[in-house]
Amino acid sequence: MCDGIVVFAVYVHLNMEYKRLGTSELLVSEICLGTMTYGQQNTIAEAHEQLDYAIAQGINFIDTAEMYPVPPKPETQGRTEQYIGEWLAKPQIKQKRDQLIIATKIIGTGRNYKWLRDDAIAALSRKNILQAVDDSLKRLQTDYIDLYQVHWPDRNVPMFGQVGFDPQQEREMVSIADQLETFAELIKVGKIRYLGVSNETAWGISEFSHTAKQLGLPKIVSIQNAYSLLNRTFDSDLAEACYREQVSVLAYSPLAFGYLSGKYVKDSPSDTRIALFPSFGQRYKKVNVKVATAAYIAIAQKHDLTPTQLALAFVRSRWFVASTIIGATSMEQLKENIDSANIQLSAEILAEIDSIHARYFNPAP
Repeated sequence: MCDGIVVFAVYVHLNMEYKRLGTSELLVSEICLGTMTYGQQNTIAEAHEQLDYAIAQGINFIDTAEMYPVPPKPETQGRTEQYIGEWLAKPQIKQKRDQLIIATKIIGTGRNYKWLRDDAIAALSRKNILQAVDDSLKRLQTDYIDLYQVHWPDRNVPMFGQVGFDPQQEREMVSIADQLETFAELIKVGKIRYLGVSNETAWGISEFSHTAKQLGLPKIVSIQNAYSLLNRTFDSDLAEACYREQVSVLAYSPLAFGYLSGKYVKDSPSDTRIALFPSFGQRYKKVNVKVATAAYIAIAQKHDLTPTQLALAFVRSRWFVASTIIGATSMEQLKENIDSANIQLSAEILAEIDSIHARYFNPAP
């Protein structure tokens, strides 16, 4: 199957590179098409136009989730997978299914989404996982999911810009061993091929990996976490954990919800995700974000790059990143994002980026 992916991809687009996902057989395009706007900001026709264009450019990797589109709500939940499923069911796409890598996610904690399943509190129970996979397969109109991911941990961890671990927030959770036992069942019957995590910590990577080794259960092959010029928390302990456990990184929010595209420098456009869903941008409204963004834009202009090209090329340049997840609401945005795969940053540019990062986010004591 891997050979088939490579032949298809090279034939379609010679400039797209492919990387192995952890210890799996999956070879994923260095650009992954994110889809969380489908069904909220994008119609089904727009979604299918994006999907058609992306695979024509050599992208073989599509990421979605059972909770999409965002913000999640009962009346739209699952709509993104449905849009993708209708696309996958088209005869010309269906015959290429084995050349595509479809990734989706189960909601990691149901405490805020009790409307999703009856026993949502135990989000990662065997019953919930089995139901979630079957529901996703039905919406996606496919027999198997190439990469199935836990959207976020069902345990007490700092999330989405929170700082500091608070032991007072401890709660009961389904053990990682029990989670892996259920995923093993699904892999055995062919409903999923490989397992990944998202929004995880270094402890989580190590615990998933060690538990799998000890019990002979499926090993995680990827982690999907935020990473950008404005969010490089992955560079230290998370990067080490991924290196030692052979886990690849799928970087989401490489443009920091659009801040790094430069569109918020002078004003705040009314049709953006930040304007429509202001709570999503809170994690980027921190001290030094505005001045650091301006400095990165200046670097881009100095080297005849757009801010978007600089930001996406930087994420792609990281040794631990297997694929950079892009998302777009317009074809113009999508084309610029995909074209960034042709940009290679020089040592000089990378040094300038590190200098800005050190100045604003990691100052010397």
